[in-house]
Amino acid sequence: MAQAGEPLDPVAVLREIGFLLERSRADTYRVRAYRGAADAVAAMPAAERERRQADGSWAKATGVGPKTATVITQALAGRVPDYLQQLRDDREPLVAGGAELRAKVRGDLHTHSTWSDGGSPVEEMMATAQALGHEYCVITDHSPRLTVARGLSPERLQEQMALTARLNEEMAPFRVLQGIEVDILEDGGLDQTDALLARLDVVVASVHSKLRSDSETMTHRMVGAIANRRTNVLGHCTGRLIEGSRGTRPESVFDAEVVFEACRTFDVAVEINSRPERRDPPTRLLQQAIEAGCLFTIDTDAHAPGQLEFLAYGCERAEALGLDPDRIVNTWPIDRLLAWADKG
Repeated sequence: MAQAGEPLDPVAVLREIGFLLERSRADTYRVRAYRGAADAVAAMPAAERERRQADGSWAKATGVGPKTATVITQALAGRVPDYLQQLRDDREPLVAGGAELRAKVRGDLHTHSTWSDGGSPVEEMMATAQALGHEYCVITDHSPRLTVARGLSPERLQEQMALTARLNEEMAPFRVLQGIEVDILEDGGLDQTDALLARLDVVVASVHSKLRSDSETMTHRMVGAIANRRTNVLGHCTGRLIEGSRGTRPESVFDAEVVFEACRTFDVAVEINSRPERRDPPTRLLQQAIEAGCLFTIDTDAHAPGQLEFLAYGCERAEALGLDPDRIVNTWPIDRLLAWADKG
């Protein structure tokens, strides 16, 4: 802990505020203000920092507003900023239940970064996961077809693979795993080359288009992807949205008995998507998948560091339904997880 009068790192302070705001599902514009200020200060030469602190001109710096200027000034003066202290004091558990299961979850298999539609770099997402006590975390940015989310071309995916390989070495023993959230195409194929998919640690396959297709069409499409030997996880299976800034969206329709039996047969985990606006699968389908004998993964689908704590939401649901932790693949040690994900 810093002693009285010892300057605090304003970049770390601003990012902690961003994390706590994301965790509490605050408005995006508020989060961006603090993360944007953190980036601005991080890029600023030390001499300019000293000058602005001395003459009180932080609010005039590009990317810094009155509220973030106050935070920076207080941090550099050697005190915990008032706003940060307020957020720390107000922090409470996200849910009432699921703590026992959450303690057994070792990592997150579905996260996004600024490489696609996430809000923070891979480096910050992984550092936050490590700080939260994860043993491993998978980066799963989108595949090429999802252009609205800046899906990764084969070339960009290979660039990201080089980055995650470097981070994996630098952050050991924490494991940075390379994955993808690959689009399930209309014919049931996967939206990336088989050769590249074979090099990834974890492949999450999800439907993002034509979500209102009839049941037979959607069932064939999903089963085709599940049967692909590269698929490890079936992501947010109904595609529903039940709240949030994007509005609501009804569930996709499919033959759940057939889809979950395919997951069991082909050793594909059903994702319990922990995002509050998804809660996917709905409880009745989650119960059906449990009864079908499926494996599961509890993931955050995090698009920002503060959302990595959303695991609590999925754990509460799974624990309430009595799901055996050993059927949840991200409770497994890393070697067991990777052996399961590698289908040859």
